[in-house]
Amino acid sequence: MLANWQFYALASAFFAALTAIFGKLGVGGLNSNFATLVRTLVILAVTTLLVTFRREWQWAELVGSGSRSFFFLVLSGVATGASWLFYYRALQLGDASQVAPLDKLSLVLVVILAVIFLGERPSLPTLLGAALIFAGTMVMVLGKA
Repeated sequence: MLANWQFYALASAFFAALTAIFGKLGVGGLNSNFATLVRTLVILAVTTLLVTFRREWQWAELVGSGSRSFFFLVLSGVATGASWLFYYRALQLGDASQVAPLDKLSLVLVVILAVIFLGERPSLPTLLGAALIFAGTMVMVLGKA
């Protein structure tokens, strides 16, 4: 049976795949920045309803944790926004079957950045997996050129 984090990670991958397909279908004929805004508003509405329904508002905890948590959440939001803006523009210009794999090079970059900024020490299987992901991505992207 899958561990809790594995279930959520697989669900995330599934919905990320749907994001590429639905995004490619939705961005046609629209400015990619506007399409990203619409997507962001939907995410804001859905997560607001979820947090409200589950009574998970944590303003006091956010403020009480000091500015560090808030600062890094803001940076994460900026990075996410930039990622989405570039992703939708790429989907508008390219095939989803090429854009999505190249976008997933983020997996390799996470390993590298986790070593640099978080002091993580990836295992040999993790490094090998990252190398294979990189190689597979290059095959998928360059093989269709």
